[in-house]
Amino acid sequence: MKLRPDLLDERSPEGLEVIQLTTETEVPSTHLYMEAQVFTPDSRRLVLHRSATAHGSNPQDPNHQYLRCDLDDHCSLHPLTVEVGVTGASVSPDGRYVYYFVDETTVGGGRLTLKRVNLDGTERCTITVVDAPLPGTRFRPSCIYPLSTISADGQRIAISAFLGDGSAAEAPWGLMVFDIAAATVQLILHGPTWCNLHAQYCRSSDPEESHDILIQENHGNETDARGEVTRLVGGAGADIHLIRDDGTNFRNLPWGRDGNEACQGHQCWRGRSTWAITSTCTRQPPEAQLIEGQAAPFAGHVGAETPGGRRNDLSREFPNPQFYHFATDIAGMRLISDAAPFDQGGPIYLGELGTPGEEPIRNWRYLLNPRSSCGGDAHVHPFLSPDGKLGFFNSDESGLLQAYLIRGLG
Repeated sequence: MKLRPDLLDERSPEGLEVIQLTTETEVPSTHLYMEAQVFTPDSRRLVLHRSATAHGSNPQDPNHQYLRCDLDDHCSLHPLTVEVGVTGASVSPDGRYVYYFVDETTVGGGRLTLKRVNLDGTERCTITVVDAPLPGTRFRPSCIYPLSTISADGQRIAISAFLGDGSAAEAPWGLMVFDIAAATVQLILHGPTWCNLHAQYCRSSDPEESHDILIQENHGNETDARGEVTRLVGGAGADIHLIRDDGTNFRNLPWGRDGNEACQGHQCWRGRSTWAITSTCTRQPPEAQLIEGQAAPFAGHVGAETPGGRRNDLSREFPNPQFYHFATDIAGMRLISDAAPFDQGGPIYLGELGTPGEEPIRNWRYLLNPRSSCGGDAHVHPFLSPDGKLGFFNSDESGLLQAYLIRGLG
């Protein structure tokens, strides 16, 4: 770790402290994408990774490795994985384990292994191996998505993948749900528009709500026969849905696709609630807003015009909002976000959330400018510890992408 008071400026609140968590000068390191489940519930330990970008890693990179960061031990870093091809790490909700995948897939073949290791790095074990068509299908997974998501009870883990065999373009993508205790896998969703699912289990402990998965559908995307995305989304834009983890109860979130508002492609749950938050781009006024919403029954891909969809503009009291990547604490009462202009480093803000569905974010505070290039895979991607007392971000301000910690949020 390295103290970085030089990343604070005259606008930063008093008492703020910035720590550079990773310091290797030859290998970049980052936090996992901010929607990933990376923290222990006591906010004392988290998982990050080396030889990675803000959006993932190369499955063939022998230097890519997941690390445990012990915040109470001077932010010390400890290796958690040893295999080549590790991806999709998730910390179990009780903080005991890290689940991850080993991607040895090829288009139409290879194998995908789900593993588990104790958070202290001991007792590594294999849960299950997928080396044949997924049950009840002809599909073999490949091009594994770099993010997994784990249910609030720690019993199921989901990850998405390309399902083509290399023979034709516009092949399907899909979402796999692994039952950890039974060591089984089920394909619950597939089709050509699911290339960028961003799957996220609801964090609620309610037995029914905890089966819901937030997913993104990229209408108009184009993919070649090898699973390379050549067009991420069409003119009408993406929309966001909920699906139960058995493949039933498909619903809409009331965002985007109305001709004026478009989903940017990042959304997350508001803590443990059934409200979710997305970032949107609007033509009039030209803003990047934060909108929370609750799901309604599927009524076609009509986005913001979904009948019965509840929504609330969280950023309506911020002058000309330009928010892009964000996250909340587990209580759903604090939100941290980066903001444009990104050619000026991607400044980070913190705000306080009020009554869900009613109040805007209040008490916006500028924290700091991470001085990142914000280009390509150097996104800032800020997020909070579960208790909301610590902030985290990426930056390549040193010339190499690194992971950082903000202390003193109160």
